[in-house]
Amino acid sequence: MLDELITFIAGDGDDLDSQAARDAACDVLDEVFGPADSWADLNAVTVSRDALPQLLETFLAQYVYNRVPVVAERLSQIADPQALRRADDEMRETIQLMVSLRIPDDPFSVDWSGPEGCTIAEDSIALTYEALAGMEDDIS
Repeated sequence: MLDELITFIAGDGDDLDSQAARDAACDVLDEVFGPADSWADLNAVTVSRDALPQLLETFLAQYVYNRVPVVAERLSQIADPQALRRADDEMRETIQLMVSLRIPDDPFSVDWSGPEGCTIAEDSIALTYEALAGMEDDIS
């Protein structure tokens, strides 16, 4: 049943975009349901309408994180576990910021499966690449 929900939200995972979306959906569902390990626990979880914009932003940020292969490449070069954790946290914060800049004040006004939703996602990815290039320039 959960796999069907994720497939409905994110597709079947047969390409990079769909796989990134599936992974992001899993991350958001994990955040929402947390340690729930029974149907009763799952049923007890409620999400208010007010919480949906933050969940959407989290989903989009996780999607971008999973969708930008440079992130994994950079992180794989760090051998020190503490440095890796710090770098990963920094990347996630940067991506969260790039996404929050693109999310409209009223995210319910967007057709997320249409051109506007795709443009927001693509712009978030482009902003992330720009931020990564800026970080690289700072290191050089």
